[in-house]
Amino acid sequence: MPPLTRSLQKKGVTKNVTYLSNTVEDRTEMLEAIGIASFDNLLEPIPENLRLKTLLNLPPALDESGLLRHLNKMAGRNVNLEACISFLGAGVYDHFRPAVVAALQGRGEFATSYTPYQPEMSQGMLQAIYEYQTLICTLTWMDLANASMYDAATGVAEAALMAIHILDRHDVVVTEAMHPHYRQVLKTYLDATGFNMVTVPLSGFASDTSSEFESLSTYINDRTACVLFQQPDFFGRVIDQKEYVEAAHRVGALAISCVDPISLGLLKPPGELDVDIVVGEGQSLGNPMGFGGPLLGFFACKKKFVRHFPGRIVGATVDESGNRGYTMTLRTREQDIRREKATSNICTNQALLALAATIYLCELGKAGMTQVSDLSLQKAHYAYRELTALEGVEAVFPQSPFFKEFALKLSKPVVEVNRELLKAGILGGLNLDTYYENNVNLANTTLFCVTETRTREDIDLLVSTLKKVLGNASV
Repeated sequence: MPPLTRSLQKKGVTKNVTYLSNTVEDRTEMLEAIGIASFDNLLEPIPENLRLKTLLNLPPALDESGLLRHLNKMAGRNVNLEACISFLGAGVYDHFRPAVVAALQGRGEFATSYTPYQPEMSQGMLQAIYEYQTLICTLTWMDLANASMYDAATGVAEAALMAIHILDRHDVVVTEAMHPHYRQVLKTYLDATGFNMVTVPLSGFASDTSSEFESLSTYINDRTACVLFQQPDFFGRVIDQKEYVEAAHRVGALAISCVDPISLGLLKPPGELDVDIVVGEGQSLGNPMGFGGPLLGFFACKKKFVRHFPGRIVGATVDESGNRGYTMTLRTREQDIRREKATSNICTNQALLALAATIYLCELGKAGMTQVSDLSLQKAHYAYRELTALEGVEAVFPQSPFFKEFALKLSKPVVEVNRELLKAGILGGLNLDTYYENNVNLANTTLFCVTETRTREDIDLLVSTLKKVLGNASV
């Protein structure tokens, strides 16, 4: 029993209140129990020159009211999407989130539940995860989906490792048109495990994506475990996935596609194109935008690879009474089986976010997904036409089809342009100089995103404001 609890019980307080700080008497009692004179004795193993001799230079403690004011002031430095119009995408998207998603996701049975290790106690969450897996398979046309990954980046990396283990090959080929963050996480995984990342450089400027595909053949061979590509790619371009799949299969490698799930309302599903593994970012499926996350990675593959699947799967079964039930199965994670036999070290998943995706997909249905996808496409193309008509704005990939994102070269630095747009209540596009600073074709280039939530008035405001910022009209 903790000393504080005992001391309170001596005073007639029987309720366990161990969240209270220890008193001087509590500390004295604990020191006596372990047989030392003072707390300083515990620090003796630390060299004298490394010990802090003075108190930390911290401001006085705040009361609850003062702390809330302080935190609100700090939060006020962030850009609030409720107070501005966002044209920023690049992996996290401002799609509409129906009210039913938060209402059901926030129920205590879901929000406070833990990993469903005891199926007899967790049928609700297990069924929700099972339905999520079913929906991801339906969306992607794949045989299997797991219970989720941390995000698309870890999904990409785990898919590459999965291909390496299946084929016993050491090279992973990825196009430079894949999200830079995903490639960075992939490189971290591969460097740490002794495998090789081979990057196919960008091309297709002022033309189409076919020249990029043509150069792919010079980078793949019988050492290639997989070919990784993104649909649409980081620049919003819609690629011909079939070409990449066939190129990978010609050398016996696996084809791995990282897809935007919203785009599947219009585009062919990867399973129909014989893709081997499909991953993607599920944040846009009913989950809010947030700097730093949390995000939702989805992961699906062909049935023949089930024994190499990372993460965990929820399966359906029938109990001895004939009732349908759900339980976790094929848990080939390293905390469930021997490390050397594990397919992945992913230790948890994004069950609550997967639940949101499940509710979102069920709420929209097939027709709703198609509508969201089509509205995003049409509004993005309207914005593209209006913006490229401005002086000082040039399309980076004028011949490439795109979905909801497009790259534009501006006559002024993107940092300056975004600063002025923000003054007008507009969150501008992503500055591509940050990620492709050595590529002259992408100098002063911004990546705009337009989803179904943007109105014609929003887009017209962006166009008129950008026109002023670039000097085509008086401010």
